[in-house]
Amino acid sequence: MQADFWNDKRPPGVPAQIDINAYKSVVEVFERSCKKFADRPAFSNLGVTLSYAELERYSAAFAAYLQQHTDLVPGDRIAVQMPNVLQYPIAVFGALRAGLIVVNTNPLYTAREMRHQFKDSGARALVYLNMFGKLVQEVLPDTGIEFLIEAKMGDMLPAAKGWLVNTIVSKVKKMVPDYRLPQAVPFKRALAQGRGQSLKPVSLSLDDIAVLQYTGGTTGLAKGAMLTHGNLVANMLQVLACFSQHGPDGQRLIKEGQEVMIAPLPLYHIYAFTANCMCMMVTGNHNVLITNPRDIPGFVKELKKWKFSGLLGLNTLFVALMNHPDFKDLDFSALKVTNSGGTALVSATAERWESMTGCRIVEGYGLTETSPVASTNPYGQLARLGTVGMPVPGTAFKVIDDAGVEQPFGERGELCIKGPQVMKGYWQHPEATAEALDSEGWFKTGDIAVIDPDGFTRIVDRKKDMIIVSGFNVYPNEIEEVVMSHPQVASCAVIGIPDERSGEAVKLFVVAREGGVSIEELKAYCKANFTGYKVPKHIVLRDSLPMTAVGKILRRELRDIA
Repeated sequence: MQADFWNDKRPPGVPAQIDINAYKSVVEVFERSCKKFADRPAFSNLGVTLSYAELERYSAAFAAYLQQHTDLVPGDRIAVQMPNVLQYPIAVFGALRAGLIVVNTNPLYTAREMRHQFKDSGARALVYLNMFGKLVQEVLPDTGIEFLIEAKMGDMLPAAKGWLVNTIVSKVKKMVPDYRLPQAVPFKRALAQGRGQSLKPVSLSLDDIAVLQYTGGTTGLAKGAMLTHGNLVANMLQVLACFSQHGPDGQRLIKEGQEVMIAPLPLYHIYAFTANCMCMMVTGNHNVLITNPRDIPGFVKELKKWKFSGLLGLNTLFVALMNHPDFKDLDFSALKVTNSGGTALVSATAERWESMTGCRIVEGYGLTETSPVASTNPYGQLARLGTVGMPVPGTAFKVIDDAGVEQPFGERGELCIKGPQVMKGYWQHPEATAEALDSEGWFKTGDIAVIDPDGFTRIVDRKKDMIIVSGFNVYPNEIEEVVMSHPQVASCAVIGIPDERSGEAVKLFVVAREGGVSIEELKAYCKANFTGYKVPKHIVLRDSLPMTAVGKILRRELRDIA
């Protein structure tokens, strides 16, 4: 399907095309926005708000420090391992302004995962929060990292409050294990040393790599997707185009410099990186960083302080928020955008959210390899639940069968994506790149989808998660969606396990809500809702399910356990 097939199907206000050459790099987007919106708030966290002008000054100081006090050169990799704190955007934009490639690293990684990512990327520098110092010390000898910059929770707070926060984190909450890294330079000192020095501008092109974003690793070892400045700028412009949809008042949905976006998803994850760091920045809007979204009472308390207009999240997070007794009393009068991504949205969650907040959750779809947004639903009443909407402007979708033949509307097949946001390839993995990207630039997603004749796309499952029972295809998402609508089920996951009689059998793992649920009840429920071969043969009750940092259930780990 060509990209222009969707042009007349998008809602009013959304342009058919984006101007891919509007900016030369992510750095140009950043510097222009900091000038244009200098006095507006850019990021808030722990009670401190940085304006765009301050963000520009701090990131320039950080970039100058990297240029003057290390021998890092443009194209070198710098790993950034921090949760959502103000130091994150300062370090990332500073590194990009110095011409470095940012390696986004999950702070909750184990030593094994850190070691792999630092070695595979060839990172020469690392910016980390002192809470992870012990792990850094453990993996450092096995990596090529030469420069360490160590941040503390309270770095960006006024001196007395910062000292207090750091003391509480380390001495009271005991969140900083003992370690020794005498060569590490404190983040505040790096800023102080860079402050007086001039930043040498670096020439960057859209084809230069900006970020190495490691894919979740749900299939073997994580690979680094090479996302160029062009990929990220394109995706920012594409999301922005969708945000320019006309609201009920005939005006654009997202207005410059007036929005407050809540950012609970980790910025090191590509979804939040593009939406919060890039899109909100180019429109001069305000991001409220939630450092620990798992602390739901703390999260709800923070929400009370803001008249927020947007929230990025995913199914598990929406459910946890709605289950907090104070959530329903928040002020939702400004809320106009709730975006869901990363994992399938359950319709029961979406309906409950809309009735509580008055705002419809809009589901989109994307992958690390697509920077990440590939498609999204229109906002408001035009959104279609159960679909991931339409490709963003400038992007084409098609579905193919196992022989690579394009399938007609309404037929399922592997979803392939083509557009300016599709990665350059996998870092130092030419075979994996050739497998994922064909000669025409189509990226094979590994997801099974159906494109409806009106242009809306439904993801029906992961190719490799499909279970074959006696020759019939069973898609785990379908079973999970139905089981999730049982009133006593909090979360669930489905995998296939070998079976002598049917080749494979369906195994269901369930975490019950308070009050519990019996295996008999679940069996009866499944029998009432599924044809014979889809009914789980094995049902296991568990206290929890293995998840990634962004709340995606790891079926692979369940398979290993099974």
